[in-house]
Amino acid sequence: MITAAKLRSHTVKVLAATAKKKGISGWHEMRKEELVQALIKRVRSEQGQKGRKAANGQPRGNGSVRSAAVAKKSRGGKPKAAANGGARHKSPRRSPRVEQRIREIKARMTESKDLAYHSAPGGKEYEKDRVIVMVRDSYWLHAYWEITRQSISRARAALGQHWHGAVPVLRLYELSEEGTANSERVVVRDIQIHGGVNNWYIDVDNPPKGFQIDIGYLTADGSFLGLARSNVVITPQSGAAGAEDGNWAGIAKDFDRIYALSGGYDENCNHADLKELFEERLHRPMGSPMVTRFGLGAQNLNRGRRQFPFNVDAELIVHGITDPHAHVTLKGEPVRLEPDGTFSVRLNLPDRRQVLPVVASSSDGVEQQTIVLAVERNTKTMEPIIREPDV
Repeated sequence: MITAAKLRSHTVKVLAATAKKKGISGWHEMRKEELVQALIKRVRSEQGQKGRKAANGQPRGNGSVRSAAVAKKSRGGKPKAAANGGARHKSPRRSPRVEQRIREIKARMTESKDLAYHSAPGGKEYEKDRVIVMVRDSYWLHAYWEITRQSISRARAALGQHWHGAVPVLRLYELSEEGTANSERVVVRDIQIHGGVNNWYIDVDNPPKGFQIDIGYLTADGSFLGLARSNVVITPQSGAAGAEDGNWAGIAKDFDRIYALSGGYDENCNHADLKELFEERLHRPMGSPMVTRFGLGAQNLNRGRRQFPFNVDAELIVHGITDPHAHVTLKGEPVRLEPDGTFSVRLNLPDRRQVLPVVASSSDGVEQQTIVLAVERNTKTMEPIIREPDV
């Protein structure tokens, strides 16, 4: 007995070959679950036909053909000759409702593979291919892409017969510590996406890390055809300022931080697509933080001088993990542990060097470990820049 569980244990390639052998139409465009359901339906249909033949007492094979020919001859007619000596079978005519359903399924499958399906604003076609990666926080990236119709046509022609089994993916690379475009790239994973959308959130781990993304198609045999490559981004250290903001309230409200984390202010990298995308969506120039924030508005300064208060301070967050029953001290002061053994302490960061011993003792007092943090703050106040308004 063939069950859905047994079928799901096979690969897509094996399921597709079985569906082809059983004459299931559209098998080359089906995904794994669709192939499983189609095969289950076909097996049940075959078992039902065998049961009906056995109930009617009809012999199998050519005997049924001869019986049909004899019956027709007894009615005064002549049996029609069939090609290759077999009987002619007319395929059952589908109802309009079934035909409509098939067209809808094919349309959805085509849409799910078409990365150019999502049109540009105003219904226009995109002018070039590009994929942009932005850093949300230490553990999340946000990918945005624009793919032209011409690129999809070229990909379909290049893949040939493999196009039907290919799926659109984002290929995530991890870069070495340098975090530049020339760094060694290691494939982390392929993330299957679909048409009808032009952005995707990607979870990453072990910050800080450098990442880059290719968008393209992955075939059933594991070949990858890339369409566009993203900028290089580096996720911030876990616990850094701004990394615990939760969900975005909108890129427009936090564009400076997102643009900076995504490498927009890095002079050593070329992020022309990132800059162009931000300027198109936010309708403001992107450059140095001063130009980005104020633009030409600095020319509207009043001639009169006024006091401009500006002060910066800093705090230090010390966090870690140990046995939940251990005893931890920081600079001799006890530290409260969470039920899972984690702890976090906020300290003032004075403008000097300080040494912070962190000591953990086991609950039975047998073992003790010490970690010493040496931290230095060196604050420098620069000369102010005064911009004179144009006369």
